[in-house]
Amino acid sequence: MCLINFHYADHPNYKLIVVANRDEEYGRPSKQAHFWDDEPMILAGRDLLQMGTWLGVSKNGKFAAITNFRDPSEPPRPKSRGEIVTQFLTGNKTTLQFIEELQTKRESYGGYNVLLYDGQQFHHYNNRLDEVNKISPGTHSLSNYSLNTPWPKVVKGTNHLQQLVEQNQGEIDAEPLFNLLSDQTIAPDKDLPNTGVGLELERQLSSLFIKLPNYGTRTSTVLLINHDNSITFIERTYEKGQFQFDTKFEFSMEQR
Repeated sequence: MCLINFHYADHPNYKLIVVANRDEEYGRPSKQAHFWDDEPMILAGRDLLQMGTWLGVSKNGKFAAITNFRDPSEPPRPKSRGEIVTQFLTGNKTTLQFIEELQTKRESYGGYNVLLYDGQQFHHYNNRLDEVNKISPGTHSLSNYSLNTPWPKVVKGTNHLQQLVEQNQGEIDAEPLFNLLSDQTIAPDKDLPNTGVGLELERQLSSLFIKLPNYGTRTSTVLLINHDNSITFIERTYEKGQFQFDTKFEFSMEQR
C-alpha cells in the first residue's frame, strides 16, 4: 500500500472516508476483497504469500491499513507487516493499547506506517521513527515516510480529497474518489523526495496511480463509514494498470 488519503470526523454523513491505492509487484499473488473464511470478522483483500493484508475493516467497524516505510538499505526482518492489520482487526485492544504492544517488537518488522481506528480513537504509528500521532478531524494522507509528509502525491491527495468533501456535504459518490486515485501525473523534479531509490524511480513513484512494467497500482479502495454505522467498501482491481472489475460490499456494523 503506497497511498492512503482519508477524511475523519468532519462530515455530516460520514465518520470516516478512506481513499487508498495499493502498489505492489504484479507477480505477487493476492485475493480480492472478501470476508475471510478463517477470520470471518475481516473484510479485506489478502496477500497469499504471507496471508496478511494491507487494508481492511471489521464487521464491528474497526479499520486498519499499513504502508511500507521506504528505505532501500533496510535488511530483511523476520515478521510480515501484513499481520499487523489482521491482529488489530481481530483483537480487542484499543488503538493505543495495540500501539504499545507494537512498540515492544518494532524491530521485528520492516519499516512501516499503520493507521488504526477502533470506532472511538484513531491513531497513526511509525515503527522506524517510533512516532505516534492522534488523528485530528479533517483530511490527511499517508504514503511511505510518515503521516502528512509533504511528498507531491501526499499533498495532491490531501488537497483533492478535501475539495471533494467540501463540495459534497451529503452522500458521496464513489466514482469521483476513484478518479482522484487514478491520477498518473508525474511530479516535477524539484518537488521529489530523495529516498535513496534514484531520480528516475522517484519520478515514477511520485504519481498517485503507478504503472511500471513489473510494479504498480494493483487495487484502489474506497471505504465509507456512515454516522448511522453503515459501511460501504468498494475495491477496484487492476491488471498491469488496466481496470478489471469492482468488488462492492455494503453492511451494517455489528455491535461489540
